Amino acid sequence: MSQYGDIFTDNLLLTIFPEERADAFFEALFGDAEEGSYDIALAYVGDSDSGLDFEMKLMQRPGKCLACNLTYGLPEVFSRHPVINVQGIAETVANAIGKKSATWKFGATREVSRELHIIPLNIRPE
Repeated sequence: MSQYGDIFTDNLLLTIFPEERADAFFEALFGDAEEGSYDIALAYVGDSDSGLDFEMKLMQRPGKCLACNLTYGLPEVFSRHPVINVQGIAETVANAIGKKSATWKFGATREVSRELHIIPLNIRPE
């Protein structure tokens, strides 16, 4: 585990990116949270030379289909969507380790399984 593993606990990650944010995202996108096919969770992976590595985990909702054609364009959508608020996530992460600001970038969506897709998120606190 990295030096920050004890900071980015499940409870803190839920504070940074609450479960209900996925419903708010689908409400904004479709007008109805029930239209969403996945839940979104933030997970801490570790640290590297390029910063702190996180994942946006897209987990299929019961009775829904998490089709890869719906998730591969999400890094671009998430990067601009005010409900997802990636800059806010990055700044909160930076504050948690005593820094004032951060830059961030998404990686390409990875399909782990039909029920789980991952969008890598690298945050560089400054």
